[in-house]
Amino acid sequence: MLQAVADMQLSESYGRVDVPKQLVIKKDASTISDGVVEVGLNLPLVAKPLVADGSEKSHQLSLAYDKYSLQKLEPPLVLQEFVNHGGVMFKVFIVGEAIKVVRRFSLPNVSMREVLKNAGIYRFPRVSHAAASADDADLDPHVAELPPRPLLERLAKELRRRLGLRLFNLDIIREYGTRDQYYVIDINYFPGYGKMPEYEHIFTDFLLGLVQSKYKKRTTY
Repeated sequence: MLQAVADMQLSESYGRVDVPKQLVIKKDASTISDGVVEVGLNLPLVAKPLVADGSEKSHQLSLAYDKYSLQKLEPPLVLQEFVNHGGVMFKVFIVGEAIKVVRRFSLPNVSMREVLKNAGIYRFPRVSHAAASADDADLDPHVAELPPRPLLERLAKELRRRLGLRLFNLDIIREYGTRDQYYVIDINYFPGYGKMPEYEHIFTDFLLGLVQSKYKKRTTY
């Protein structure tokens, strides 16, 4: 699904949207180091399990600081280059045509000094769960500013068309120190909408719209 974002090459006056450079490892952990070198991934790397069963393990992230520790990871997983983003991510909920954005605390920035000084794998539990809301936090305005609405609308429209989905969410970050460089780091289809503000009204309107459109199609025949 992230490949669909990369294929869009979305760049306009409101900003540019990319995905971090990434590598999928399906089986053998001993091949990870060679794969990272071959693809040209830069440390540190975020490791995400490919398991999508809703378990705690499926939400666990790991941050790898050196290539020698990569073989300690457990495939299947995806490795992504870590992009500094001020410790805040934007969770974008999409329900049909409706879009809602919330702020969530995320992994903090990592300096080059930390990369050189640290080694090993650092594991993090659920990073972007509802309890990690950053909507009411006292944040740097440059970090807290939401992505432009027109940019999100175009992104959502294109992904609906390319993926054939109407119910999904995006995890988006803004590269720290930039104003308009965004990365989609995760896409979830049919996510839990209990975290989305006003989800009852939005979801009800979405279902009613589906029923009404089907009814109209029937009456035209």
